[in-house]
Amino acid sequence: MEQLTKKEEELMQVFWKLGRGTVRDAIDNLQDDRKPPHSTVSSVARILAKKGFLGFKAYGKTYEYYPLVSKEEYGKFSFRKMLTGYFDNSYKHLASFIGGEDLSSEEIKALKSMIDNLPDDK
Repeated sequence: MEQLTKKEEELMQVFWKLGRGTVRDAIDNLQDDRKPPHSTVSSVARILAKKGFLGFKAYGKTYEYYPLVSKEEYGKFSFRKMLTGYFDNSYKHLASFIGGEDLSSEEIKALKSMIDNLPDDK
């Protein structure tokens, strides 16, 4: 798996939300106030298909796209890349970094629960 560009990730966010749709559907659901041209979004969708992130089905000249990589899969990949690149692959360094933030007691409990439920062989 490879890291997506900002525009590719924005478009994937739309298809993860929609499940499947056309380029027009994607444009209508983009969060950007300035809607990009159809040709631009179509090009990015084709690139994502070539990279294996989107599948498609043709209906004449119209293509319906759908995710081949789940949001969770890509999230795990991105997190591992961030952990390796910024925290020397150390959860301890990450926890130290997060510890400087204002976490709610609910967030702290949830993190502790997740840690407690990890398998012992890791």
